[in-house]
Amino acid sequence: MDSVTDRLPPQWWRVHVEEAYELQRQWARYVRCQLELDGDPTSVAGLDAAYRGAQVWAAAVVLHFPTLQVLDTAVVVRPAEFPYVPGLLSFREAPAMLEALCALRVRPDIVLCDGQGIAHPRRLGIASHIGIATDWPTIGCAKSLLCGSAEEPAHVFGATAPVWDGGELIAMAVRTRPNVKPVYVSIGHRVDLPFAVSVVLRCCRGYRLPEPLRLADSLSRRAAQGHLVGGSGRL
Repeated sequence: MDSVTDRLPPQWWRVHVEEAYELQRQWARYVRCQLELDGDPTSVAGLDAAYRGAQVWAAAVVLHFPTLQVLDTAVVVRPAEFPYVPGLLSFREAPAMLEALCALRVRPDIVLCDGQGIAHPRRLGIASHIGIATDWPTIGCAKSLLCGSAEEPAHVFGATAPVWDGGELIAMAVRTRPNVKPVYVSIGHRVDLPFAVSVVLRCCRGYRLPEPLRLADSLSRRAAQGHLVGGSGRL
């Protein structure tokens, strides 16, 4: 992985809660909401985390795009050094997630994060946080909203509805499985919203979660429970 930018100084997660709020406001200015990819993507990663006690187990799974064949996986564990505070989840989970990305042998073209991108009260959810830390294209795909509101999309695969917050379009509610609750897709970094929605839908294989996130969720949970195959990061 490329070096983390100096916008995130060493041990940036070891701050007080009020400092973390202010850092989010500052770092949100670095998020880029335009599509910046050289050619068509050929790989996509899912990034998720699970807990066991005071430890965070982060999993990264890289899949070929668009076939979704698994190319690489990585799991890391580190202590949760920041308290659980709604809206500040990235200060608790991003250190482990960044280590998991560093442990990959295959660099993904796009990273899907289980959480918000700019659909966040201070416009810096975990997908945007990971994006500016790595300067990689990232997409937020969350199971619920932190802010804003949306109409219910039609109950068919691929239906969407805009999520508005104070007159600003911050995400799309996306139906990834008929008659199942939508997910909320938002820009993380270096993508635009239509592209983000397209990637999520093309990664769906009959489940609510797109396949990269479904596999990363499974891998992180199994790791936290001590059920990895041979103690490794294999699926």
